[in-house]
Amino acid sequence: MTTTSSHSRQPGWQPLEPALSVRQVLTLERVLAGEPEVVAGAGQLDRPVRWVHVAEAADVGVMLTGGEMVLTTGVLLAGDEAKQAEYVQSLHRAEAAAVVLGLGRAFPAPPEVMRRAAERCGLPMVVLHRPFPFAELTEEVQSRLVRRKFAAVSLSETVRTALTGLITAGAPLQHLLDEAAQHSGCPVVVTNLAHRVLATAGERPAVDDVLRDWERIARQAWGHHRRSGTGGGGEGDGWIRAELGGRGEQWGRLLLCGYRGDTATGRLLADRTAEALVLHRMLGGGSARTWEEQSAQSLLTDLVSGVVPARQLLPRVRAAGLPVNRRTFVPLVVPGGDAGRLERMLRLLGLPGLVAELADGATAVLLSLARDQHAEALTAHFAARLRTASGAPNAVVAAADPRTVWEDVPAGLREARHVADAVADSSAVLDLPAVVRLRDVHLRGLVRLLRDDPHVQSFAERELDGLLCGADQGLLNVLRTYLATGRNKSRTAQLHHVSRPALYRRLEAIQARLGVDLDDFEQAASVHIALLAHDAQQG
Repeated sequence: MTTTSSHSRQPGWQPLEPALSVRQVLTLERVLAGEPEVVAGAGQLDRPVRWVHVAEAADVGVMLTGGEMVLTTGVLLAGDEAKQAEYVQSLHRAEAAAVVLGLGRAFPAPPEVMRRAAERCGLPMVVLHRPFPFAELTEEVQSRLVRRKFAAVSLSETVRTALTGLITAGAPLQHLLDEAAQHSGCPVVVTNLAHRVLATAGERPAVDDVLRDWERIARQAWGHHRRSGTGGGGEGDGWIRAELGGRGEQWGRLLLCGYRGDTATGRLLADRTAEALVLHRMLGGGSARTWEEQSAQSLLTDLVSGVVPARQLLPRVRAAGLPVNRRTFVPLVVPGGDAGRLERMLRLLGLPGLVAELADGATAVLLSLARDQHAEALTAHFAARLRTASGAPNAVVAAADPRTVWEDVPAGLREARHVADAVADSSAVLDLPAVVRLRDVHLRGLVRLLRDDPHVQSFAERELDGLLCGADQGLLNVLRTYLATGRNKSRTAQLHHVSRPALYRRLEAIQARLGVDLDDFEQAASVHIALLAHDAQQG
């Protein structure tokens, strides 16, 4: 899962205010002049008002599409209680936001029949005690709604332009999500179809809060989606959803988590972002890796580096689908491993884990096993299958000892990486087991740890000067093989495809250039250490 942005809001950022509700309309200065009183449906005053409509006919519902605040004087309803009740029922069926009745012309007081009918169906009913020109209320509300609609469309186009520019520039997925988080002011989450988190953006504390409770949020968000049959969020819930897919195939989902503005505007933002993500994926996204691979790489890179404390990464790891409760973690690194092949191998073996390529070409694997599973046996089986599948009999898996405490995992990954680094150039020469641990790398591992020390670098240059300044790298390769095989002349000749006499001549040339006697243990050991340091520095 990709890392979150720490600067997800632009300076001065403010979300578009939510759509006008019935309650907000009643607080407008022009409306207050009419002395409004809520006589029914007081618990539904937060309904959004989509439009304002003046209507007197008893069957007013046929003229509505939902969300209207209907204004009436009741002149066509006076004296006919059946029409009064039907008027309210018609508004309810049309899903009107509220009905506002101006008293005085037809009704000196709130009609009880209308009030009871409105209370039964939960329709807010408001009466105005002072004469009030409906045109003023209509003008005030309509102008506010139109301004909001224009602002939402303008914001939508701004986001579309910004995201398109990032795609054109070849920006990675994270930059697109950061941009979306800046405009929405809330965490943005991308998942696959199994609700596993692939990427996030937003302020880190807010994102971590979402991921910490991700299983419940995912069930609630997409459970509502299935029940409602819509890609949008529930009205006013702040959880805005959009599907990711193309050409008839759906492959992911986008979620704005806790959007504080108008739901309709949130949907526009989610839709614009989803469109950009689909285009980004179709164009290759500036990377040959899938989003799943990028997510795993980000997680494992953060674990290996130790920049982010392991405990802070737990919400991301859980949301990525890796089991972490009462588990045994096995850190592995495969030198030159293919992440896709290793991922498929884990699925075939039924082993839950994360796989990601590291910066040096090695591939990290973090297994998460149940406590009753035999970690060493499963690691050995994994390594044996790797040798078979890759067709490389010398392929190795560098492993750290299993960890049962999550906070110990970063150190384990670094240990496995150190082991892999120590054997990366030697697996073809050394007779190594399929699973290599720290105890197997001996002096080679120590030299790798010390390779950046200036004293070690000077030592290596001094000991190998006679070969390093020459043009013939072949002698250096012969020396490397000879020392790695324990000064086994037959094995060295075989690996270099030369006769024994030819090998002897090359060894004599090496000794002459270095001024050493390789039959002397101490001198050979000194040259061996220098060569290991040189190779480590070059690596």
